[in-house]
Amino acid sequence: MREQGLSGAEVDEITDLFHALRRWHRTSAAHSEASRRYMRLGENDMRAIRYVMSAGRDGGIVTSTMIAEHLGITGPSVTKLLDRLEHAGHIRRERHPRDRRSLSIVVTDETRAQATASVGADHARRYAVAAALSPEERRAATKFLSMLADLPVAEHLATEADAAARPAHGAD
Repeated sequence: MREQGLSGAEVDEITDLFHALRRWHRTSAAHSEASRRYMRLGENDMRAIRYVMSAGRDGGIVTSTMIAEHLGITGPSVTKLLDRLEHAGHIRRERHPRDRRSLSIVVTDETRAQATASVGADHARRYAVAAALSPEERRAATKFLSMLADLPVAEHLATEADAAARPAHGAD
């Protein structure tokens, strides 16, 4: 990094920044896991409920096809997921108001209250942290995270020399 014109102190600051980002990633995952445990849901189940609640707040009508696309799962998989959520009392399938061939998916009031108590409370705490930052700090954080998110995903293709140097999978 020094050859990029950065001082030792600047490299240390960047290292600290990435350590903080890794800590946040681990903590965020722990918060999500705690919410899933509280609501007794799997990861895709929780993601589906969040999606339905979010779209519902905006007045949207959610179908099983939309959930499948959001989660990146197949039609049969979303049917199993919705059957499980409906059986557990988390969602209802209702007649679609504009398309009689479709059903809309709605989160039950009980599940909405549970999600608000867990996920909503965590979100409010994170919002308070962001609100405590100065406008300049928020813009800098937003710029940094947006720039990271905009990086293209690198396909890490191994060269033949790399592949030859690596032990075979399962080798001792």
